[in-house]
Amino acid sequence: MNQARRLLRAPIRAWWGSLPLRVVGTTLIGTLLVLIFGGWLLQQQAAGGIEKGKVASSLAEASTALDIIESSLRDSTGQASTTETITRVALAAIDRGAVGGQYQVLVSLPTSDIRTPRLDRSTVSASLRQTVEDSVNASDSQLYWTSTQVRYNDGSESVPGIVVGAVVGTSGANRYPVYFVFPMSQEQSTLRVVQQALISTGLVVALGMIIIAYWVSRAVITPVRSARQAAERLASGQLADRMPVRGTDDLARLAVSMNYMASELQHRIRQLEELSRLQQRFVADVSHELRTPLTTVRLAADVIYDAHDTFPALENRSAVLMRRELDRFEALLADLLEISRFDAGAAELTLDEQDLSELVRTEVDALRTLAATRGVELDLRLPETSCGADFDQRRLGRVLRNLLTNAIEHGEGRPVEIEVAQNQTAVAVTVRDHGVGFDANDSHNVFERFWRADRARARSLGGTGLGLAIAMEDVRLHGGNLAAWGRPMRGAQFRVTIPRHHGTPIASSPLPLVPRDLPRRRPVAKSIGRAEK
Repeated sequence: MNQARRLLRAPIRAWWGSLPLRVVGTTLIGTLLVLIFGGWLLQQQAAGGIEKGKVASSLAEASTALDIIESSLRDSTGQASTTETITRVALAAIDRGAVGGQYQVLVSLPTSDIRTPRLDRSTVSASLRQTVEDSVNASDSQLYWTSTQVRYNDGSESVPGIVVGAVVGTSGANRYPVYFVFPMSQEQSTLRVVQQALISTGLVVALGMIIIAYWVSRAVITPVRSARQAAERLASGQLADRMPVRGTDDLARLAVSMNYMASELQHRIRQLEELSRLQQRFVADVSHELRTPLTTVRLAADVIYDAHDTFPALENRSAVLMRRELDRFEALLADLLEISRFDAGAAELTLDEQDLSELVRTEVDALRTLAATRGVELDLRLPETSCGADFDQRRLGRVLRNLLTNAIEHGEGRPVEIEVAQNQTAVAVTVRDHGVGFDANDSHNVFERFWRADRARARSLGGTGLGLAIAMEDVRLHGGNLAAWGRPMRGAQFRVTIPRHHGTPIASSPLPLVPRDLPRRRPVAKSIGRAEK
């Protein structure tokens, strides 16, 4: 079933995947419809004209033959019996019609019919016979005609024809129906020639239209394709590429517009790159230059902090606050230097094959004291087997510390669950808290620099606002991904996924991003019919 469905969808994909195919196909279908309709009209007009001409010539020849028969009957009056006379006259008419095969004759006598030997009597329809026989007693000699299928009793193929009927004779008792059958063999041959000419002309016209449509589609699509390729090159960073401009038509103006857009884009990107380089250099220089005075201030602060127990209460509190803020300032400078290394592309990995479970256990144990001071329980769930993978222990450990610290800070004293899992291509860690959480629309904003879910909250643990941004860059260096899920007052969950072997793609993460503890929606049962009381 799936194979048949794919086979049925293949022509549809080919149709919508190729603009030249649609142009040529539409042109071919339209041309065939026009040719079929036009050929049908032309054939109908030709057949009607040929039939009309045949009827006129048949009536004229039948009228001439009737005059000859009437004259022969008048000249033979009194020389023989009426039956012998009409028989002789009918045979003479048959002989005249046989010359060149122009027509066949059938004379209806009371006892029998006299007709051309090979002519089948059923050629003359009963309706025409009745019409002609009804006019036997009339004084006029009107001609009646109808279209018919001329049949032969010698096995020859029937052909269309015209039957002309009339009455001959001088009195009511001696008047006889006479029928002249005019085959349309030559006319049929002419129509066949016309049909063959129409078919051959239609094929030539259809082939010509296909060639023209293909040429036109190529002429139009080539510049459009060049514009698409130029846009793809621009998107890939080849900002110096330009489209060739030929002529002054709309396609040429499209090429000019594309080239102008590329020039402006190149100029803007260069400006942004220069601005970004200046910004990165400024951050790196400021961070580096601040280290020297910060070291001096740190030495002085350490001296004061070592003796703060001997100070009065106000000076003692000031020494403690100065020491704490210096710690935060040093952490901020370290994070800014790390960010500048990421921006400059200078960050490198030191990969070793290690057990991720052991690293997670180490980081969780290191933060249990901090979690206890906040009243947070750390629930660690490790797999039974080791989770071996290639990773940088320093960088991945920093990622885990950052996620655990954030969960402890924002967990509102509720438990934090940490889970580790693996599959064929990846290993993963999730950190789940049940604290304030964040809006679903902010799942990407949490990794921006200096972003905070609630700016009114105080940072009691001294974060710099760069931890998640650095964590994202560390995970990207490993070729993995860092994702976040959160809902207001329902907590948040962060998932780190890295490949087991560096450089190999991740088929899927072994852990879900949405927490397992969320209540699942149960399907609502709908009753059919009337419920019993």
